[in-house]
Formats: sequence, C-alpha cells, structure tokens
Amino acid sequence: MDERGPLCVGIDPHASLLASWGLDDDVAGLERFSRTVVEALADTVAVFKPQAAFFERFGSRGVAVLERTAADARAAGALVVMDAKRGDIGSTMAAYAETFLHPDSPLFSDALTVSPYLGYGSLAPAVELARTSGAGLFVLALTSNPEGAEVQRAVREDGRTIGATMLGHLAAENAGESPMGSFGAVVGATLGDLSSFDLDINGPLLAPGIGAQGATAADLPRVFGAAVRNVVPNVSRGVLRHGPDSGALRGAAERFAEEIRTAVSG
Repeated sequence: MDERGPLCVGIDPHASLLASWGLDDDVAGLERFSRTVVEALADTVAVFKPQAAFFERFGSRGVAVLERTAADARAAGALVVMDAKRGDIGSTMAAYAETFLHPDSPLFSDALTVSPYLGYGSLAPAVELARTSGAGLFVLALTSNPEGAEVQRAVREDGRTIGATMLGHLAAENAGESPMGSFGAVVGATLGDLSSFDLDINGPLLAPGIGAQGATAADLPRVFGAAVRNVVPNVSRGVLRHGPDSGALRGAAERFAEEIRTAVSG
C-alpha cells in the first residue's frame, strides 16, 4: 500500500454490473469482466478482493475463472484478499483453510475473510495454516450491515461486546509482530464513531463501504481514529462502474487512492 496507494478494489461481478458493461450474465461475461479488471489494475492497485460468491454461482467453470483471476492478480504484484467469509468447526474449517490458504491450492490467496461466530476458537485451523503459509485472515468484527449489530454489539457477561471480544482475540494473535501482524478485522467504514472500541489490534483493518455504500475517504479518520493508518479501504462499485474502459477503471482507482492518501495523511 505504501508503494501502490492505499486502496483495495473489490471484484464483484454481479449480474447488474455485468449488464452495465454490456456483458451477458454467463461464464463468458464473468471471464471478460474479471480479466478486464485485472489487466487494467493489477500492476498498480495494492489489493484486490474478489467476492467468491459471484464466481461460485456459475459452478465449476466460475470457480475456474476465480482461480485464474487470483493467480493473474498475484502474478502482477497485487495482493489478493479472498472474500469468502468461511466459518465452520474442526475438519471442515481445516478444509476451508486448505482451499484458500495452502500455497499448493489453485485458489491460494494472500488473505481470507472468515466468520468467527461459531466461536473464535473455531478459526484455529485457518490461523495455524495462515501462519505456516505466510498468509493472513480478516475476521468479521464490526460489519456495516444493519443485522450485524444483533450479534456484534451483544454484550457478554464480562461487559464486553462480541465485536470487542473479536478485536481482543486479534490483538493477541498479533502481539509482538512488527510492523504489524497478519490477522486483521473487517470493520465497516459506514459505522460512524467507533471510539468505544479498541481498534489498535496491531493488524490491518479491512474497511468496506467507501463509494456506493455511502462512506467517503474523508470519513476514515473520524471512524478509525488513531488506527486509520492500518486501514485497508475497499472500494468496489465506485471503481467497477467505470468499466469496461481500462483507462477509466485505472483513473477511478487512482482518484480513490489519492483521496484516501490525502485523508489518512492529513
């Protein structure tokens, strides 16, 4: 992010976006969309976040496109955060981890989004494999969807919210790491003042919500406070709507990165 700019671009090929690009809602459209985004941006954008569901809906051929998308992005020097939000227990969680975090997997990614709401300890297989492979995790902690508060803002017997508890677990994972650890949290950029939460987890904070969801780069210091320099701001439709023109995609990404850089450094 220091070298390429503080921006994560989502790759979200949902049907309406394919249509706006003049593409059919099929595997050929999916492949054209994904290849265009990667070819336009992978040599300049720091991070991509493919949304696995939009590829999986096309079955094995869609997953094959996802494999190529992740591999091509990484080959061009970008990091890939696979947005799959996996969460389970025991051997099933271990299998999910193998799918996305083992270096020999065709879907290997630099990081994976995971859900801790079967208990943080259920993520242990993913934590262990991420450490071994040099990858990372982004754990759902304070998400921007309204329904998330039902669980994440619930208060435990010790007086802490569930979201704060997840942040505490991540701080423990990252303790002593320099310049920071590889175990991050997903924290929505649309949530407003989060000063009641300790966001200093010594790890990255993946922040969706900038652009179409209503948050702006200027909101980041207010939302994240002193932790703002550890934020990985994600923009999806705000960049993707400028396709299929490669120059327009690149221009949009550059504008967002500069706006974020100015807001964070200011």
